[in-house]
Amino acid sequence: MSRDALKIVTIGGGSSYTPELIEGYIKRKDELPIKEIWLVDIEEGQEKLNIVGEMAKRMVKAAGLDWEVHLTLDRRAALKDADYVSTQFRVGLLEARIKDERIPLSHGVLGQETNGAGGIFKAFRTIPVILSIIEDMKELCPDAWLVNFTNPAGMVTEAAIKYGGWKKTVGLCNVPIGHRKQAAEALNIPEDDLFFKFAGINHFHWHRVWDKEGNERTQELIDLIYGPKTEQTSHLKNIWDAPFHYEQLKDLGMLPCGYHRYYYIEDEMLKHSIEEFERGETRAQVVKETETTLFELYKDPNLDYKPKELEQRGGTHYSDAACELIASIHNDKRTDMVVSTQNNGVITDLPYDCVVEVSGPVTAHGQEPYNWGAFPPGARGILQSMKGMEETVIKAAVTGDYGAALHAFTINPLIPGGVMSKILLDELLIAHKDYLPQFEESITLIEETQPDTVAYVTELMTSN
Repeated sequence: MSRDALKIVTIGGGSSYTPELIEGYIKRKDELPIKEIWLVDIEEGQEKLNIVGEMAKRMVKAAGLDWEVHLTLDRRAALKDADYVSTQFRVGLLEARIKDERIPLSHGVLGQETNGAGGIFKAFRTIPVILSIIEDMKELCPDAWLVNFTNPAGMVTEAAIKYGGWKKTVGLCNVPIGHRKQAAEALNIPEDDLFFKFAGINHFHWHRVWDKEGNERTQELIDLIYGPKTEQTSHLKNIWDAPFHYEQLKDLGMLPCGYHRYYYIEDEMLKHSIEEFERGETRAQVVKETETTLFELYKDPNLDYKPKELEQRGGTHYSDAACELIASIHNDKRTDMVVSTQNNGVITDLPYDCVVEVSGPVTAHGQEPYNWGAFPPGARGILQSMKGMEETVIKAAVTGDYGAALHAFTINPLIPGGVMSKILLDELLIAHKDYLPQFEESITLIEETQPDTVAYVTELMTSN
């Protein structure tokens, strides 16, 4: 690792988020002595890589910097001697996300990118790839940090650390950033004048808030944001603003994650998702249209800055957070951030070696999380169940064990147990078979014994 001439690699460099990543590096040009930025993608993503890569070069030039921006499909060439590796890829592209949403919804079951059956299958597709990246890193850049914001971020990060053995892995999510901004706006207090403690797992955390005088403001924020006379908003582009039950949050005494809507008010969220599905407007389909618009903008040879339209994509602030994380590690800044990292006893209700999403300063050796302790009973049980589900998903993703996959489906709160769990599992295995080599034996058996399943999936995915 060179401290004076950094080589930073982004896998999934053809993402629509890349302009925000470049903007974040430019903002920190005095903190990060960057020499090379490598944007890596796969052959199917080459067109987008070329478009966004040329825009990245224009942004760097407009900033008056001499950084080298490389575009490549050769992951190993990019990883050679890298200092930091960030990951923002989507296995199967947006077409895979459309399947994750539409197949469950066709049965009246929630389809969502990181929750329920869709989230499980995104993990099945993604975890083997992150482990193969780590194998290359062990050979080509053994001292590099891995900054993961590929969803489902918590499970991918846990697989990287526990199964890949890459201890220098940190997972990132933009959701806590939105909640911090939301609290500051509600209290009309600058965000930097508030102290936050987040704890839980990715897309399933809670948080508490204090002011500079040491007063806890959590209950007040529950009243201001979720009170009976308040028009609730999630601050998240990709989640419908169904209202939480105020009385439940008052009992919890903690502020929820926006994604808790899928669990606390499951019936309303499912009803809304089914309506979107019936209109042919699932979130993945909307995002696909948004991406088409963004890449048309990115083609403009005069565009050398991040366009405002990127904020509609739903993951805004992800990339800027990644840049700040790298800057905090590189300079031992100790920036207070919310990341996915090993528990190590911070949350006493969860296994010591599992990955959790928590607050704490980011140092040169990684995050030093604030101790949280135990959760109240209303949160403890469902959190433990969700973490058990995650661990089972990761096991199935690594081993290709059909029984473990079915077990994960059965214990996920958003998937009906019994016959429906197996129907959804089999249909999604068929839909994603090109990206699930670890399940090849199970997929072959389904194809040979369940022709109706194959026909159903084929018809559904060609109907809209």
